[in-house]
Amino acid sequence: MRTQVGIIGGGPSGLLLSQLLHLQGVSSVVLERRSRAHVLGRIRAGVLEQGFQNLMRQAGIARRMDREGQIHSGVNIAFYEERLRIDLEGLTGGKTVMVYGQTEVTHDLYEARDALDGAVIDEAENVTPHDLQSDAPYLTFTKDGAEERLDCDFVIGCDGFHGISRRCVPSDVLQTFERVYPFGWLGVLSETPPVNEELIYARHDSGFALCSLRGPQLSRYYVQVKADESPDGWSDERFWERLKSAIPAEVAARLVTGPAVEKSVAPLRSFVAEPLRWGRLFLAGDAAHIVPPTGAKGLNLAASDIQYLSSALIDWYKKGEAGGLDGYSARALARVWKAERFSWWMTSLLHRFPENEGFGDRIQRAEFDYLAGSKAAQTMLAENYVGLPY
Repeated sequence: MRTQVGIIGGGPSGLLLSQLLHLQGVSSVVLERRSRAHVLGRIRAGVLEQGFQNLMRQAGIARRMDREGQIHSGVNIAFYEERLRIDLEGLTGGKTVMVYGQTEVTHDLYEARDALDGAVIDEAENVTPHDLQSDAPYLTFTKDGAEERLDCDFVIGCDGFHGISRRCVPSDVLQTFERVYPFGWLGVLSETPPVNEELIYARHDSGFALCSLRGPQLSRYYVQVKADESPDGWSDERFWERLKSAIPAEVAARLVTGPAVEKSVAPLRSFVAEPLRWGRLFLAGDAAHIVPPTGAKGLNLAASDIQYLSSALIDWYKKGEAGGLDGYSARALARVWKAERFSWWMTSLLHRFPENEGFGDRIQRAEFDYLAGSKAAQTMLAENYVGLPY
């Protein structure tokens, strides 16, 4: 089998790259280890920056997003009983975010690839890159028990934090930077009306909480727990009581509770790998970087990677220009580190750090008070939340 671009990973990053390349006449094959049902069953964040929305439109797959996505012009930060609304639209000259679930994004991407007869091979096991330093790299994998080979010009690793792609870069070349946080998020999806029309990020003695939403009758809520906590130890009643204790009383009074449709714990970490290119291998999305979900940057960072990569590959094939490919790592990392900073800052502001009790608590209080009283500080938050320029 032969293609121009071999893509490892059939999540939003790999599928979006494949779609953008296809529309410009560049062939690709996507290899996904899991079944399509598994990929579409993942519950992930769904706050899309303006840049991500524009990429979906550029890829010709925004019709349902534009019809069903919810535009948010503000976001709320709560500190105990105080609630501060950040006017995203007013502070950024008209920019907003859209709430549209990552599962829906992935569904739209799969549908688009199917409509164009895009080559997406699900349940491709034991994917292994070869000859990445040569001009003729290739991938081997197993499908339905048979060994297969995919020859290509470039290999793009969109296979997540635990994928094979990053591990192909020699240890004396790859640098990694990481902070693992001493807590996680216990998330519950419920078929209940959202407690608020915009997201509320909250800080309380019991820790962080987030009130989010997926639709008019679908809500997503989170509370801070220990990183190794099991969701099995949390009954629905226990979860709702913890959530109510962590959000302002006026919000808790409006909360509609119900059975959990899905319940899981996500650990938090900050992680960056450098460089994002080694020979003919390019890393993108979670294979290259992880951010805490505070601030909703993970999916959006992947989108900016794909914007840079798709443009660079199209320039290579249509114009014979290598500048975009040569500059991809530095260009992407410049934006990655800004998003890492913002996610770290939001996490530091809103979570309870047991080791920082006393002094750290007072610093968080002072940080919130400064944010509440400073238009410049609110503008900083708004500019980062809606997304920095590509």
